[in-house]
Amino acid sequence: MQLDIFENGREVMLRNDAVLALERRDALAALQACDCLSQEYPDDESLPSLRVLADCIGAAEVGRDQAFRDHASLSEARQMLQGPISDAAQRTFGKAAGAAWLAVSWQELARRAGSLAFDARKPQDHAAPMWLLAGHWEAAAQAVSTIESWRRKPVPLAWMAEARLHLLGLRACWPLLAELGWLSPALLEDVAQRSPDPLLPRLIRNFEASTGGAEIDDLSWFPAWVLIDRPDLREHLAPAQASQHSPPEQAMRLLVELLGLERQGRHADIVARRKVLRDLQPSLYAAAALSTASVRVSQVL
Repeated sequence: MQLDIFENGREVMLRNDAVLALERRDALAALQACDCLSQEYPDDESLPSLRVLADCIGAAEVGRDQAFRDHASLSEARQMLQGPISDAAQRTFGKAAGAAWLAVSWQELARRAGSLAFDARKPQDHAAPMWLLAGHWEAAAQAVSTIESWRRKPVPLAWMAEARLHLLGLRACWPLLAELGWLSPALLEDVAQRSPDPLLPRLIRNFEASTGGAEIDDLSWFPAWVLIDRPDLREHLAPAQASQHSPPEQAMRLLVELLGLERQGRHADIVARRKVLRDLQPSLYAAAALSTASVRVSQVL
């Protein structure tokens, strides 16, 4: 909420007192300011949101040193924060400032959720996604690393990919992104939408534009397509760990191999491998053959 320093009205002054207390996360002062505003101006339209936020920080002070005892209690707190509290913060502070204010609350929930194990039935009730919402990338990555076989589970894998995009940058994250695309194309799209590097969502838009309506419009084929558009990323995609040996994974590994063979000038092997790619995915083979963005790959194919 924009403070109006030019307005001398009593109502504005009381409202601003509440907002300032909320910005300081002073629960007692915020509640007192809300009470004053309620007594003098009970119909003030900002009052319900101000009270929701004052109650939020008051509850946070009470529970600060109390770890969540189970996933159900964490779920209840998470849903409150995602729902009415988030709405109240945006109405009071605006979108950007509201998100910054909420980040502190997400941090508090993440810290209190640290002892709860990952439950695939309730994946959002874990510390990792809350650390992400708080913008604490290292804490998020650490929380994911405690999950057994996290790299084989789509949701934790997506959390780690998002955290490392912020910590290490896009080039270091290509193996995780490829594995995520093979396991869950929908989660790859979600991560891309929040990527700090605009190249990732731009490449996905280019992929969708170039393959729309074809057999390879599923983002599981995106890692393979990237090597057609950006063969310079071969060294970054090649370390992706073995997944389920799906056709999209096989296609990417074939392209990694073809690019290596082309560098070595092994033309007989190139011919054999390109036939495998053509049989595996004719649409991807055609996209590679017609690509003008990568002269080297088009020459290989």
